[in-house]
Amino acid sequence: MIRIAPISEVEPQAVEHLLDRAFGTDRHERTAYRIRQGMPAIPRLSFAALENGALVGTIQCWPILFDGDDGQDVPMVMLGPVAVEPARQRDGIGRDLMLYALNAAVASGEAGALMLIGDPEYYGRFFGFTADRTAGWRAPGPVEQRRLLAMGDSVPDGAGMLAPRTVALA
Repeated sequence: MIRIAPISEVEPQAVEHLLDRAFGTDRHERTAYRIRQGMPAIPRLSFAALENGALVGTIQCWPILFDGDDGQDVPMVMLGPVAVEPARQRDGIGRDLMLYALNAAVASGEAGALMLIGDPEYYGRFFGFTADRTAGWRAPGPVEQRRLLAMGDSVPDGAGMLAPRTVALA
């Protein structure tokens, strides 16, 4: 049986090894890493999926900032990566982790401006993320514009850059 627990219950090195297996050892070069560079994950929104004590999945959420070209800065939460042990992918573990993190964001009052980089067909269909307000967004690296997805009442609908948030959530 899968148990979802705070990611703090897992050794950080175990999380890193899972991320390497799920995304490759070159994952640190991806744009998502640049967006959240230097920021710690938000502990109350980051979780591990454990099966008989073994790590089989993780989700981490990060404090980021939409630095609007109009001077308006919008604090946001970036979801991901969602990592699942390769042999366990398609077992619903990633979906369960996403739902758990989304529910935690709602419960903590941090669901107003959520974003991720991902497959719009999947994240739209199952979780309600869209690219409706992200057309003017820029990132500090290459990204397919259609994969910049967001949800929440406070999601900015203008031009601006995604960047690390210098004041993190506790």
